[in-house]
Formats: sequence, C-alpha cells, structure tokens
Amino acid sequence: MLPLKIGASLRIDDITAHRDWLFDSARDLEVPDFIFHEVYKDGWQGTVDRAKAVLDGFTGRIGIHGPFIGLTIDNADPELRDVISRRYVQGVEAAAALGARQMVVHSPFDRWTHHHKLAGYGGDAQIVERVRAVMGPALALAETHGVTLVVENCKDVDPADRRRMVEAIGSSAMALSIDTGHAHLAHRIQGAPPVDGFVRDAGDRLRHVHIQDLDGHADRHWAPGEGSIHWREVFRALAACKSAPHLVLELRRHTDVPAGFAHLAELGLAA
Repeated sequence: MLPLKIGASLRIDDITAHRDWLFDSARDLEVPDFIFHEVYKDGWQGTVDRAKAVLDGFTGRIGIHGPFIGLTIDNADPELRDVISRRYVQGVEAAAALGARQMVVHSPFDRWTHHHKLAGYGGDAQIVERVRAVMGPALALAETHGVTLVVENCKDVDPADRRRMVEAIGSSAMALSIDTGHAHLAHRIQGAPPVDGFVRDAGDRLRHVHIQDLDGHADRHWAPGEGSIHWREVFRALAACKSAPHLVLELRRHTDVPAGFAHLAELGLAA
C-alpha cells in the first residue's frame, strides 16, 4: 500500500548530513564505500569501524554495495575466477561484520547475451554455471551469515534473464535488485520493458531497489522528478511486491536526496 518508506544509498562521510531523516524513521540505508578495491587492499575492517561509529543507534535495515569494477560474476577463466571469488567473499565478510542484510552485485547480462544466446555463443545455462563457479564461495558464506546477494540490472535488456538465473542457482542468499535508472535507460535505447515491467517480472524475488531518475541518454543518477521515469506506475508495481525490498535513493549528489524524496512524497508515493 502506498506510500512506501524509502531510504538512501550514502557514503559513510555523507550519512551525518541526513542523520535525522534516516534515524528518526529507521529508513533503509545502503553503504556504497565497499565498491572500491582500496577497501579490500588495506583490509575492510577499518571501513566497517568507520561506518559503525557513524551508525551508532541506527535501527533501520542496512545493505552495502559490493565490489564490481572489473569483477564479472560470470568470468570463464578459471584463474581469474579464483581472484574474483575471493573479492566477493571479502565483500560478504565485510557486510556481515557491519550487520548488513544485503550486498549488491552486478548482472552478467547485456544486449549481446540477449541476442546471441540462441546463436551458438553460449546460452543461459552456460552463464548460470559460470556464475555458480565464481559466486559459489560467496553464496555459501552469505547463507551462513544471513546476507543476501541482490543482483542488480545494469545492461540487461530482458529482466527475465536475470530472474531465471537466480531461480536456477537456487540459493537462499541470492535475490534480485532493480536500478530504476538502468531499467529506464535500457527501455529508451534498447527496447527493454519500462521500469514497472522490470519490477513486475521480478515479483517476490525482488529484495532491493536503487531509485534514480534519468533522461534516457545516460546513467544520470538524478533525483526523481528530474528525468522521465513514470514514478506512479513504478511505485504501484512496488506496492504489489510482498517481499518488502530495501528501497534506496541512489543519487549522484547526496545533497539531492531531500529534493528527490520530497518529489516522491508530493506524489503520494514515498513516506
């Protein structure tokens, strides 16, 4: 039922600027600092300690954005797979130490896989097996710690590809994430379904949403209302989802969070 309570994705150093809004309503929070390889090179504990200090007294749901730069989750090279697997294991370890319930990872699907899976270049089954090989250790650890790896659409054209992958892997620690901007961009330039179609296809496997707006030209991460997403229909679809996904504004400028929230609130969609 609308309106839905939403939170934000905020770097550790930016959380204090939104403390009252986040803490007073126990909003969803995503900590994206764990994307960067420097966090793991120097040991993630220091970053976890910094986050815990800022979040003292916070009672909302916490997630992190896991590493992804150069770390394809369907890598076919066995030697590289070992390196990538270790990085995702480190991400899960950091999430568990922070008390996070989720870690965002990026989808392996794109327009190439969509158009070539029936043309002898490797179909869904091969992608599933590669993902299982790369992510198996992280998923096993995530199951132990109660962390869910939520797979975010990035270049996906068909939302069903990602859903079928999650269903085939069949781990309690893997579910779906939707980035509204990525979905809208794919809709505008690649003929993908509109954003609400991504939500409806995900159904109750949806556990996490990045809320951002754009114009259909690039991945802007603008505040809702600045782009061309049809927010009413997106939130109608989200309201029908029974899995209570984390809902977080993921904006290029954290200072735009109040305006993005206010726009959705004025539409009667967010609280």
